[in-house]
Amino acid sequence: MNMENQVTDSSEERTFQYQRTLPSLPVPALEESLKKYLDSVKPFLNEEEYQRTESIVKAFENGIGKELQQKLLERAKVKRNWLEEWWLKVAYLEARIPTQIFHNFGGPGPYFEHYWPVKEGTQIERASISTWHTLKFWELLRTEKLGVHRSGNVPLDMNQFRMLFCTCKIPGITQDSIVNYFRTESEGECPSHLLVLCRGRIFTFDAVHDGHILSPPEISRQLTYIQKKCYNEPEGPGLAALTSEERARWAQTRDYLINLDPRNLSLLEKIQTSLFSICLDEASPQASPEDYTQVTKLALAGDPTTRWGDKSYNCITFSNGVLGSLCDHAPFDAMVVVVLCSYIDQKVVESEGRWKGSDKVRDFPWPEELVFSLDQKMLNDIAYAKEQYHKQVSDLQLVNYAFTSFGKSLIKKQKLHPDTFVQLALQLAYYKLHGHPASCYETAMTRRFYHGRTETMRPCTVEAVEWCKSMLDPDCTSGQQYQLLLKAVSKHNKLMKECENGKGIDRHLLGLLLVAKDQCLPVPEIFLDPAFSRSGGGGNFVLSTSLVGYTRVGGAVVPMVPHGYGFFYRIRDDRIVVACSTWISCSDTDAEKLWKSLVQSFHEIIQLTATAQL
Repeated sequence: MNMENQVTDSSEERTFQYQRTLPSLPVPALEESLKKYLDSVKPFLNEEEYQRTESIVKAFENGIGKELQQKLLERAKVKRNWLEEWWLKVAYLEARIPTQIFHNFGGPGPYFEHYWPVKEGTQIERASISTWHTLKFWELLRTEKLGVHRSGNVPLDMNQFRMLFCTCKIPGITQDSIVNYFRTESEGECPSHLLVLCRGRIFTFDAVHDGHILSPPEISRQLTYIQKKCYNEPEGPGLAALTSEERARWAQTRDYLINLDPRNLSLLEKIQTSLFSICLDEASPQASPEDYTQVTKLALAGDPTTRWGDKSYNCITFSNGVLGSLCDHAPFDAMVVVVLCSYIDQKVVESEGRWKGSDKVRDFPWPEELVFSLDQKMLNDIAYAKEQYHKQVSDLQLVNYAFTSFGKSLIKKQKLHPDTFVQLALQLAYYKLHGHPASCYETAMTRRFYHGRTETMRPCTVEAVEWCKSMLDPDCTSGQQYQLLLKAVSKHNKLMKECENGKGIDRHLLGLLLVAKDQCLPVPEIFLDPAFSRSGGGGNFVLSTSLVGYTRVGGAVVPMVPHGYGFFYRIRDDRIVVACSTWISCSDTDAEKLWKSLVQSFHEIIQLTATAQL
């Protein structure tokens, strides 16, 4: 897939021009999905359990499943994407857990690898330059000059890019909602103010003056003003910490805040409509191109008073000039921020990390502080939110290391797909560490369809497990191991292609379950059968994985389940960079150990392919 940010000529295509003509998301055939589902549960069941599941699935296929499929097909006739509203609601908006911790994704800015090494005293300068590049990216979207992404020559859905700016999640008692104020130039006005969080205080200023975006020296003037004010005066109340709470609790507190003083609502609206938030963080994480652990952990789970967890994009600048980001997952997938940060990365390299334009600073208004009316109850709620947050994130173990022995170049030379290589190495690493296979989720992208987002690809296949067993079997020859590896590889590639073409199983099964719920029917037995959750269904995947891409931009998430692993990785020509997370309170999992096992697996697969191809 071509994710380069071609900036188009005004005469050429526009960013959102194919949205009207993209194909609708298809509904897979019931029989096909159920057959694939049965195949995917095999690694987790013994013979007897499998036969029981098989009869449950057959009964579903010949019974209620038929009716539900019919209803789903009817829904797909009237909606270009039958899944979209459901997915947003079920995967994100109905979640009542603290989404900032459990759903958001975060990551390190790659800029310290070249022109912006760790250096105290650079925070404001770098924040200003990266903000300026981000505003230029916003301008590209406003003028629809960001090149359309393609898979081969098929245009992909670009809708998620509308959610990067001027977007915010609002907590509700039973369900959250998303507000989005972004407009292209042809659609009309778009808010243009920025949000700045610093030492528990919240500021805002307009990024545009007299029709032109502020230059880095002008942004620097604003950020310096804010920083001086925050360092010379007492810390602020840290209202932003409330966004890290359980959703119903935050919703109640927010209602209370609004009732306390009607002005509080207009201040909240200022936050919600803002372009994105700039977080001036006091921490100084260590960072090197081989070890991103500290910066990634602080981006994902740092100071809750300097992140507005419900904002779609928080750009974090640490006091030593290292950057990071934290994003709400509800409005878009990580790909959007990867594209933005790759764009910034490219621009930082092109300009050697400096601003080479005019130092002239125009006369325009100073930043405005958003001062909320708070009472003692509000202050207590903020203190409680901080305490709960720190309790939860102190349980997070995260490592983010670079494997530098080889990367994409050598893997491709061995005729393997780099992503499949990493996924199978992970299967082997887990198997060696735990002695059994794990249900595994890999993100597949369905953007060739209208408003397509993701599908679940299940990498823990029968073929992968057979191969893992062979690697631990002293009686297996390397020739046999290699043949089993090739079988596992081709199965993985086939499943991934099917998912990308709208023929996955997890979203289809979810659709059938939701039709039953909508019709007030009892939950079909296929979803209550232990095989469903054991194989990962219902958000129970032990390994939650995603390829972040082939760029310098990485990221991380927390595990999906208490005994699970979060596993994000990116692949470069000469290295593989992995962010692995676990919960310390689970004694069975250890991110550091999985990493070590993974490194071993990388070497073993390459040795196996090299030997076999002699």
